[in-house]
Amino acid sequence: MSDPTDQELIARCRQGDASGWDALFNRYYSPLARFLLQSASDFTAEDVEEVCQETFLTAIQRLESFRGQSQLRTWLFRIAANKAGDFRDRRLAAKRGGGQAALPLDLEPAGDSAPVDPPSNEPPPDVRLIRSELAALVGQSLARLRRDCCELIDLRYFGDLSYEEIARELDLNPKTVSSRLSRCLDRLEILIRKELAREKSGPFPV
Repeated sequence: MSDPTDQELIARCRQGDASGWDALFNRYYSPLARFLLQSASDFTAEDVEEVCQETFLTAIQRLESFRGQSQLRTWLFRIAANKAGDFRDRRLAAKRGGGQAALPLDLEPAGDSAPVDPPSNEPPPDVRLIRSELAALVGQSLARLRRDCCELIDLRYFGDLSYEEIARELDLNPKTVSSRLSRCLDRLEILIRKELAREKSGPFPV
């Protein structure tokens, strides 16, 4: 028997069938998690899980407003993009409100035995550091963009939606989507260049 369509699952959800939500959750949790991990490189697995849960809770609350004018996947990705922005705002506000206790870095293994250090297939530390720094740089620059720009970039490049899908979701003309996205990418490039220049300049001499 073939899997139920999104429309069939939505109908079950509207009838109060909890199994419909379970099926939608299982179908879209992984794509949403990949979308968030790619669009927010500074998110941890716990951050992604929290935003995914918030996304589905919002979808449950707003299901009656979904009219099927766009794909359910597009609708969920748009909610996720907004929730990711809200999450960043809360985290930024928390950082401004006070620091967090640092974890000790000099923990020693218990006992007299040497710690096990198995070989790893991961890239060397210097390569991982460069990748991490570049990802953080892009993430910081994205966080400084206007919300509408972040949403466009997220949906296009991390949600892998076409201009037509984005246009339907945001009620825009595809050409408008293209021109706005181009301007947003220009702004993102400027922000990244400024961040690079600031990091290269280093701290001011004391």
